[in-house]
Amino acid sequence: MAIEWILAFLALGLFAGFMAGLLGIGGGGIMVPMLTTIFLAMGLTAEHVVHLALGTSMAAIVMTSISSMRAHHARGGVLWPIVKSMAPGVIIGTFAATFLAAKISAQHLAIFFALFMGYVALNMLRPKKAAPAQPKAVGKVELATVGGGIGVVSALVSIGGGSLTVPYLSWRGIALKNAIGTSAAVGLPISLAGALGYLLQSQPGQDLPFAVGMVYLPGVLLMSAASFITAPVGAKLAHKLPVATLKKVFAVLLILLSLKMLLSVI
Repeated sequence: MAIEWILAFLALGLFAGFMAGLLGIGGGGIMVPMLTTIFLAMGLTAEHVVHLALGTSMAAIVMTSISSMRAHHARGGVLWPIVKSMAPGVIIGTFAATFLAAKISAQHLAIFFALFMGYVALNMLRPKKAAPAQPKAVGKVELATVGGGIGVVSALVSIGGGSLTVPYLSWRGIALKNAIGTSAAVGLPISLAGALGYLLQSQPGQDLPFAVGMVYLPGVLLMSAASFITAPVGAKLAHKLPVATLKKVFAVLLILLSLKMLLSVI
């Protein structure tokens, strides 16, 4: 791999890890559109770069998911009974959706990604509503079903599910601290199942060395190592920087990156 691509993957990992730690948002929203740009610059065809970006991003967020889960568990923020109930649905939904993604065109995947990131960005821009005073009873069947839906969407846009899990748990009356911590723990089975599913897909139409299925392994290793370094830094600075303002800037960045990816493949 040429030195410029090594530096590009490292820089992307550093930035995605820092923002994930600072704002509590997984790196997929940044990684997928930027990976699409990098793969296009490497000479890959537009027909397949989105699939490769989704798989590579999903595999790269495994390490940040582990780091985030451990940090929240140490602070007592994870409600493990909820994680255990959601995990089966999350794993099945995420794994199955990777096979669905393999059959969807790059253009349609890019449209879905852009629309979903627009939803995420709007949620970040609007004022937060207070959670209900009392938690609502949640059955295991509901948690498993909701987990399956979250897994499907997470695989199609390569995220750890936080933008869906946190609002759902908050709506169910779970305190925000626990909703975020539990979501972080749910993100690990999402990333593992998604990474495995994308690894098992057939390579999408190009002869790319060190690519297994829809995952470009050198990119995964470089981004994982870089994000593992900067995620804790972002988390430490979360209490010192104007996070509310930064979230608005980040929301606009998500929209611009998504539109750029959409235009690149269409």
